[in-house]
Amino acid sequence: MTAPPIAPASPTVVIVGGVAGGMSAAARLRRLDERARIIVLERGPHVSFANCGLPYHLSGEIPEESALLLHTPQSLAATAALDVRPRHEVTSLDPMAKTVRVRTPDQDFDLAYDALVLSPGAVAARPPIPGLDHPRVHTLRTIPDVRALRTLIDDGAGHAVVLGAGFIGLEAAESLRARGLTVSLIEPAPHILPPLEPELAWELTRELRALGIALHTAITPTTITDDDGRPVVHLSDGDAVVADFVLLSAGAVPDTRVFEEAGVTCERGAILTDPHGRTNLPDVYAVGDATLSTDAVLGTRRPIPLAGPANRAGRLVADALHAAQTTPHPTPAFPRPIPPALGTAIVRIGGLTAALTGANRAGLRAQGRDFETIHVHPPHHAGYFPGATPIHLLLHMDPATGEILGAQGVGANGVDKRIDVLATAMRGGLRAPDLVDLDLAYAPPYGSARDPITMLGLVADNVMTGQTTLWQAENLETVRREALLLDARSPAEFATGHLREAVNIPHTSIRACLEDIRALAAGRHVAVMCRSGVRSYLAHRILAAAGIASSTLSGGMLTLRACLGDHAHPALISQEPT
Repeated sequence: MTAPPIAPASPTVVIVGGVAGGMSAAARLRRLDERARIIVLERGPHVSFANCGLPYHLSGEIPEESALLLHTPQSLAATAALDVRPRHEVTSLDPMAKTVRVRTPDQDFDLAYDALVLSPGAVAARPPIPGLDHPRVHTLRTIPDVRALRTLIDDGAGHAVVLGAGFIGLEAAESLRARGLTVSLIEPAPHILPPLEPELAWELTRELRALGIALHTAITPTTITDDDGRPVVHLSDGDAVVADFVLLSAGAVPDTRVFEEAGVTCERGAILTDPHGRTNLPDVYAVGDATLSTDAVLGTRRPIPLAGPANRAGRLVADALHAAQTTPHPTPAFPRPIPPALGTAIVRIGGLTAALTGANRAGLRAQGRDFETIHVHPPHHAGYFPGATPIHLLLHMDPATGEILGAQGVGANGVDKRIDVLATAMRGGLRAPDLVDLDLAYAPPYGSARDPITMLGLVADNVMTGQTTLWQAENLETVRREALLLDARSPAEFATGHLREAVNIPHTSIRACLEDIRALAAGRHVAVMCRSGVRSYLAHRILAAAGIASSTLSGGMLTLRACLGDHAHPALISQEPT
């Protein structure tokens, strides 16, 4: 009589860190394996909370703190049989013994594992600023952080300095201003939200100024001193700002010291994993903000601290862990690898939304990549339907292959939809001209028959087929020296603001003025512009048919003014916006 097979022992899986990556891995693993003992160790008091909602609780838009608490240890035990332990900090790892050392408010102890998932997240970056340890310097990463800030505001704080104008810094500045505080925003980079291209960041700059937020860009804090309990932030331009508190939002760094000391391979402080989340140590996996992600466009590896990628990776790491525990040779289709990241992100500032996906100019130029940038400024829905507002969209593409390398947008409405479509197109391998063929929903309240996405595709197709040659606003000084500038707007538009060297010939008069244009150009290239790029394209085609070498300004004067920003006044005759 054959003995029944012996069931394998139930594995113990220890997950270090909750929130997005860790809890996603824990929940997925439970769905795959009812036998596993799954223990989640969280250093803080809350194992599952909506940290992306913290700025909106700070502003009062989310009035109740309880709305941010997604799950409790009790609810996770009841629904998923998870052993979740808040206020349990891992202080060391012994990969040979397969144990972690755990510190609680009451004791220290060793905990054994069969498999270990590291999801320690990141901590606020702390630049080397003397005085940064002032008691009124705060961060905004946890529930206790937002409680402390709300208490300061309730106690009468009236002026805040925000150090850093990235995504969190911008959200925090907007939230503090909504609470009635005077807000000074300090950013060392030349413009706010550095991953955004300058011409789009300018739209956000104007919005922040309209909200009454004082901006200090291309300026660094040099030291923080004390004035009777209030922090004084001294700046590199010699100015000093006295505040009731400082909110530090200078980025984040992976919280990996303990694990790197134990032998986990890290690069620039972030954990290096394979495409299934496996580290260099046996049965040790890692996920989330503390890991290196592969950039889908550039191929470089960097942390991408976003909740969406962390949640998706947590699920896939659980798949890989389960497959390793149950089958000696996983099939090619399972588990799926963690996909390279596009870094799609979005932020609301006042009445505007900014979003981006893929690479920006800085990343492409750092690799020496050849690219063309397309700008369009269409209304977010049919222009004749009430309430239409412009969307400022740009797309970087490979001019040889049409590969979409990155896209960004700013506008009051419809930006999220368009960037999501472009991110999906990039993931699906569509080329920029293929955007013309997308079958997008259309009705006047929602879009146009030629959607803004379609417009990008049409321009891309024209560029790749040679129907359009673009010139870029960032190359203005070169164009001024080497080309005839031809402004194809109406005389009334021209009078509201134009480049001092430009010749004004409306696009409807180009055919009648071809010989005049040829004489004015005197063998030079003709650089055509209009308000948004449509009329200059029409003029450009007429010139090309006449054998006159020409190009059209990508995005027109709308893009040029945004590129010039505060420097538009000396560049333009007349300052009124068109």
